[in-house]
Amino acid sequence: MIDYELLRELWWLLLGVLLIGFAVTDGYDLGLGAILRLIGRDDVERRMALEAIEPNWEGNQVWFILGGGAVFAAWPLLYAASFSAFYFAMFLLLVALILRPVGFAFRNRLPHARWRGAWDWALTIAGAVPSLVFGVAFGNLFLGVPFHFTDELLPVFDGSFLGLFHPFALLAGAVSLSMLVMHGASYAAMRVEDPVGARARRIARIAALAAAAAFAAGGVWLRTLPGSAIVGAWSTGAPSDPLAKQASAVDGGWLANYALQPWLIALPALAFAALLAVALLRSRRWSFIASGTAVACIILTAGASLFPFLLPSATDPAHGLTVWDASSSQRTLGIMLVAAAIFLPLILAYSAWAFRVMRGTVTRAHVQAQGEHEGGY
Repeated sequence: MIDYELLRELWWLLLGVLLIGFAVTDGYDLGLGAILRLIGRDDVERRMALEAIEPNWEGNQVWFILGGGAVFAAWPLLYAASFSAFYFAMFLLLVALILRPVGFAFRNRLPHARWRGAWDWALTIAGAVPSLVFGVAFGNLFLGVPFHFTDELLPVFDGSFLGLFHPFALLAGAVSLSMLVMHGASYAAMRVEDPVGARARRIARIAALAAAAAFAAGGVWLRTLPGSAIVGAWSTGAPSDPLAKQASAVDGGWLANYALQPWLIALPALAFAALLAVALLRSRRWSFIASGTAVACIILTAGASLFPFLLPSATDPAHGLTVWDASSSQRTLGIMLVAAAIFLPLILAYSAWAFRVMRGTVTRAHVQAQGEHEGGY
């Protein structure tokens, strides 16, 4: 059996892989949906944009499901506490995500402009709202979530829904929204013929610069925020008990890992380089690759800053959940690791195969011919 401490760290890395997998794959679906009405000036152009993501978006959702399942099984205390803290935010997120399959299913059922326009707005909301909410949630992690545990380890949320929309959290939401808009626009520029692709390329450049500016502002602001830090002796291989440690809030504490491990500065540096590449590269394919790299590095930067905390507490830093006190048992993590080692490569292989099969440029002629074949819709 693998050492308990190492198992916890491996599952922290796997959780990061699942988050990145979701952001890189389903992220371009969300980002393209958010700009649907900007890159498509008429019904056919919007259908061209949607045609680029319709074959893959359901498969990309697998990463979201895997991430939720991993949190539930590997980090049960994190799952319980986060649902208590973000209940209404998650409800809003799920409503927005539900709009997307409904929009895809019903948009082309009728040829009426008002009908299709309404569903286009629904798909836009379904792309923009989750992109913003994901960032706001990450921003609240750095602020600390107002929750604590009772002696029976029951999580109690001490805040409110409106309290989640702190200015720093909104800035993090702006990073997320601009980042995914950039990614979706880069994908549309690569997959859809001009003029739709050309409009998407311009939006990708603007969104990349906006993401870089918001990311830099967030880094500067982060220096002034108190970050949770563990103090005193503590066993990282002991059974999970978030009340067994001592922790305090330290000014600039979220940057402490960069002082301990200077090589981590490569993560935000690479994120900025990739964002700049999206704005400058002429190759649409390489721009999309740079966009995916930027998304991955921004998430890795957030994870490296927070480590070892998964859900910091603003009510009592000692109640914050870490990699080493919020996990399932050693046996559970070991069994799940075997399952992940078998199925994760299969999912990666399938995702790569599906992406390759569905490659190619979506043209206006193709979409118009398809509409005629479907009875003029």
